[in-house]
Amino acid sequence: MPVARQEKKDDRSVIVAFGDSLSAGFGAETGSSYPDFLQKELDAAGYRYHVVNQGVSGDTTSGGLARIDQAIALKPYLVILELGGNDGLRGLPLEVTRDNLDKMIVAFKTAGAKVMLAGMTLPRNYGPDYVRDFEQIYPALEKKHKIMRMKFLLEDVVLKKGLMQRDDIHPTAAGNKIVGHNVFQVIAPLLNK
Repeated sequence: MPVARQEKKDDRSVIVAFGDSLSAGFGAETGSSYPDFLQKELDAAGYRYHVVNQGVSGDTTSGGLARIDQAIALKPYLVILELGGNDGLRGLPLEVTRDNLDKMIVAFKTAGAKVMLAGMTLPRNYGPDYVRDFEQIYPALEKKHKIMRMKFLLEDVVLKKGLMQRDDIHPTAAGNKIVGHNVFQVIAPLLNK
């Protein structure tokens, strides 16, 4: 009697990169988003995690909230929550952005996931008050939920020649490699080997 072949189950824990075009890798070559480079960093360091890229170009916090069940269904060990930039660029009310991020953090934590919040900023021409109030959303949520936060996802690449695309919003492949490395450095204390 033939023995049924069993599929080998991937026993790696899941890390979800849950965000917008910055996670999706907008405009960069296939396989060169920051989550792709994060996966390479994890593999090289001997960590057994599988990064699932759930970045959707153009997404807002409202869009993220609407699709959160897809991410929760993956039973992630860790979620890198990178949303809010498009809310700010569209001038959406800051309380809506804050409330949506708050609800996502609660949902992910309730599902048992650790959360790392990726901070965002806006171009200075949005006005100092709006930019300041927007930026304060992220540390306030970090403190409220006692989660890890990366001050600004694009910290070492923004406005640097060769690391940003012509739109000065999205990193190039070289920029995403740096972002992936920086994200790895931030989340490493949360990981198990």
